[in-house]
Amino acid sequence: MKFSISFFLFIATNVLFAQTNNYEISFENAVHHEAVVKGTFPDLKTDTVAFRMSRSSPGRYALHEFAKNVYSFKATNSKGETLEVLRPDPYSWQVTGHDGTIKISYILFANRGGGTYSQVDETHAHLNIPATFMYAPALSDRKIEVDFKVRKDLKWKVATQLPLVSGTTYSAPNLYYFMDSPTEISNHSVREFEVEDNGKKQKIRFVLHHNGTDEELDAYFENVKKTVLAEKEVYGELPEFDYGTYTFLACYIPNASGDGMEHRNSTILTSTRSLANGGMEGNIGTVSHEFFHAWNVERIRPKSLEPFDFEKTNMSGALWFAEGFTSYYTNLILCRAGIISPENYVEGISGTFNYVWNSPALQYFNPIEMSYQAPFVDAATSVDPVNRENTFISYYSYGSVLGLALDLSLREEKLNLDDFMKLVWKQYGKTEKPYVIENLQQVLAEYAGIDFASTFFNKYIYKSEMPDYSSLLNSVGVTLKQNSEEPYFGAAVSLDGDGHGEIQSNPKMESPAYISELDKGDIITDINGNGFPDGQQFSAYIQNLKVGDTLKLSFNRFGVEKHATLTLKANPDYHLFLIEKDGKAPSKKQLHKRNNWLKTEY
Repeated sequence: MKFSISFFLFIATNVLFAQTNNYEISFENAVHHEAVVKGTFPDLKTDTVAFRMSRSSPGRYALHEFAKNVYSFKATNSKGETLEVLRPDPYSWQVTGHDGTIKISYILFANRGGGTYSQVDETHAHLNIPATFMYAPALSDRKIEVDFKVRKDLKWKVATQLPLVSGTTYSAPNLYYFMDSPTEISNHSVREFEVEDNGKKQKIRFVLHHNGTDEELDAYFENVKKTVLAEKEVYGELPEFDYGTYTFLACYIPNASGDGMEHRNSTILTSTRSLANGGMEGNIGTVSHEFFHAWNVERIRPKSLEPFDFEKTNMSGALWFAEGFTSYYTNLILCRAGIISPENYVEGISGTFNYVWNSPALQYFNPIEMSYQAPFVDAATSVDPVNRENTFISYYSYGSVLGLALDLSLREEKLNLDDFMKLVWKQYGKTEKPYVIENLQQVLAEYAGIDFASTFFNKYIYKSEMPDYSSLLNSVGVTLKQNSEEPYFGAAVSLDGDGHGEIQSNPKMESPAYISELDKGDIITDINGNGFPDGQQFSAYIQNLKVGDTLKLSFNRFGVEKHATLTLKANPDYHLFLIEKDGKAPSKKQLHKRNNWLKTEY
């Protein structure tokens, strides 16, 4: 989730005397992905009440227009008499002429099981609340109770961060808490453990809906525990979770969509990979990323996202920090927890590093401006082509490599990123005081000095310069090296089904494909008079050639045969690896710094 709701919680007078809005949701037609939602709104003081479906969702920055999946809307008064409904826009239903109470009902179609949408089928009801429940903006301060009518024939149970009232009825102190509370209803399994922190015990629950065994879950849960405790070490303490519990809601099933979405006291984790088929290693990264958000973005929160607006996109220039630094810690935590090896961790940085370092987009946008692109890229959809290969770097990746640079730069000063994050936590997270980017610079200046902070922000945040990674990585015994003999084409090409090769991506600026004026959608029919290498991956074909080789290409564009000459360049990609792999021994100083960085002996 991307908004703080602490100031909405437990204001005793309001909660004690406020009216309660009631919902119920049932799933008789789950096999066809339908849920029936009903709501009762009493003690209304105005003649007209507007009900809406959200256009956005906590944790997402683009529009998703959840109203598109709602139909058969009806509104009645307390006696069941039909009320007039007006539609002023695509997202709203205005109801007039009530007797102090409005009852609504509608059918929801839901069939995407991830962190943004909802999914209803015979395996589960996986509910993202903004994608499921209509709301009345004028009544957002009211308490809410919701009855999840579980399918007992399917052995469904409810898992959510919402506090239980009784049976299958749960409550929220207000709309914002309700919207931030994803719910998994299925025949799931639960594991939990307690963490003692500052004299207080808090519960960590892991809910898993999967088709695997208890033994697989037990083994996986051990890695979940290691991850939670390793992240607690970064900040020195857990956040104070509402109701003393944090809940992971995981669905590792074939009909899910791969996703992760953080919320204040819970997170959604979805994957098509079962624990037996790659999920044991492949899914744990999402656990690490989303739980780190319990501090960074849920409580260490950008002011630009306060409060979260359900009626439009939510834009922030701080996503390089909120998402990017969280991404930096994602695999670092797994390494520190002993779940992945130092060698695999370091080598795994290479892909993200190259994506950022070699991107032409550095000439267009700095990290703040890349963050502003979120409404266009964060699961957003469009039908017109875009040039993201040359103009955009994900703020996840950009922030991740900047987090690496800042951490290693601080370690050169006998400091570290962990302690900087602790300081940000104490000043802006624990107090839940939203920050602006200048505040981050001020905290860094307080921690590492004004000159250090000014250099980092002026070069790498307000501009798009790149740090001296070679020197920084060498300080911890990591080699950064290019292969000058590896040939490079500059665009993705795949077989089109007719024995020819279709260019699948916009060629990167200044790459051989770009210079030769090839374009996305071109169909390569012949290379040096030999036809396209049918049956072979194009990347493998290129690897068998040499830097400097010339390719005479015939290709089809819009039904017209064209020709081009292309000269292969050296691949600009870098490879990161421990210097031991290069036949060298790290010095004691390098090894000491590496061990402090990775929190592990090697």
